[in-house]
Amino acid sequence: MSQPYSAALPITHILLRILIVLNWLLGAAIVTLLLVMPNEQWIMSSFNLAPSPDADRLVMGLRAVAVIGIIATPLNYLLLRRLLSIVATVRAGDPFVAANAQRLQAIAWVLLALQCLGVVVGAINKGISTPAHPVHLDASGSLSGWLGVLLVFVLARVFAEGARMRDDLEGTV
Repeated sequence: MSQPYSAALPITHILLRILIVLNWLLGAAIVTLLLVMPNEQWIMSSFNLAPSPDADRLVMGLRAVAVIGIIATPLNYLLLRRLLSIVATVRAGDPFVAANAQRLQAIAWVLLALQCLGVVVGAINKGISTPAHPVHLDASGSLSGWLGVLLVFVLARVFAEGARMRDDLEGTV
């Protein structure tokens, strides 16, 4: 009898590979935008700003957000690669291994770092937004994101304990 998730795993594998490529493309686009496209004049005209200290603060803030986007790109890659490795073990029928516990632990740390970067983006947003020129950036510092971080840390521990119990069981047989 076929398992209910059997069709989902190949789809998940393909989607993760696509997300890895899209992640690097987005990172390259951010680098391009930061280094090539927007000079200060371009940013000021797109926000309809005249030269002023507020305009300078906005330009620097947007550049800082772009740098955070560049930092997030390899973090996202680490997360996606480890998730892809976990999916491979599930497809092979052997998910409760110590390596997956370590992968989940790494994913949890990456998620924590991404949540912290979101807080920094939120602080930058607050610092550069003015009543005359409000800036709305997705800061992704949601309660569900922080709960997700905790969940993955707990899940990593569950996998570590499951792998340990499995090893103990195999040693007694």
